[in-house]
Amino acid sequence: MCRLWLLLLAVGCVPALGTELLVYTYDSFVSWGPAHQIEQAFEAAHPGVDLIWVAPGDSSEMLARLLAERETGGTPADVFLGVADTELARALAQDVFQPYDPALVPNLQHIPQELMFDPTGHVIPFDHGYVTFVYDVELLPEELVPRTLEDLTRPELAGKIILEDPRTSSPGLSFLIWTVVHFGEEGWEDYWRRLLPNVLTITKGWSEAYDMFLAEEAPIVLSYSTDTAYSWIEYGSLRYQVITPDGEAYHQIEGMGIVAGSDQVELAHALLNLVLQQEIQEVFPTSQWMFPVNELAQLPEDFARYAVVPERPVSLAPELIGERLEEWLNRWQRLLVGG
Repeated sequence: MCRLWLLLLAVGCVPALGTELLVYTYDSFVSWGPAHQIEQAFEAAHPGVDLIWVAPGDSSEMLARLLAERETGGTPADVFLGVADTELARALAQDVFQPYDPALVPNLQHIPQELMFDPTGHVIPFDHGYVTFVYDVELLPEELVPRTLEDLTRPELAGKIILEDPRTSSPGLSFLIWTVVHFGEEGWEDYWRRLLPNVLTITKGWSEAYDMFLAEEAPIVLSYSTDTAYSWIEYGSLRYQVITPDGEAYHQIEGMGIVAGSDQVELAHALLNLVLQQEIQEVFPTSQWMFPVNELAQLPEDFARYAVVPERPVSLAPELIGERLEEWLNRWQRLLVGG
């Protein structure tokens, strides 16, 4: 029979000592992001539960790992945190998630409907942001700063851009889809042919790309529109400046869901709800460097001042992405080998 723990905020069955909740996420969520605060709050509210993060790669890599494990006999993961809207169709097509119960996630009431990118009821948004380019003002002269996507192809920028691989990185995939939206089905491949000579490298994930950028290996990196806020809050410097080419940036929404087959469904719902809690959401801007989805969450003053919201956010419906993504990735891969 359940005991009522008066010190807990929620009432429910107390899990046995040694209970584990295994959460797959991406590396920067743990190394940079709010994972530690979430873990502390969750374990304080659920004595006897050990929240375990598994995060050896970028979000696309972790989703690929989850899919592979499910195909080869099952996965130990209970929750996946970090599926981007660009990869939703891929995840749903392979039945990665089980539906959540909205009654067990009361903080959903504070999430604007326009951010609820999964109408099937499997994935809940937990943050959002804008994928775009960032440059180092100490390394890139003002006259070379690109103001349009076409400017990124100028020969003066040869070897000065770091990108992420759309096959393994959600920002990389967002940029690929952005180019499809901007240049159209008939023009995006030609754009990439003009762009690739200016690319120093294409990394597997965002963390590797940004580490190279911070190490001054190239003055331009594909990142997020909050990077000037990061530069100011972390370093007291405006060295890293955001570019919104043509006034655009790709609007990325990140979601979380309960992995199909998990035997910790009640605890998984509790985690989803906690991640949406106002106090936790207010940690996201200066740890995750993304915008919170809970409309009650307050932005830090300096974050609000320097985080850039583009004039024309770019996005594409997840179902359309799902229909065309494999083809786009195959065509992009052929470009890399000169096809």
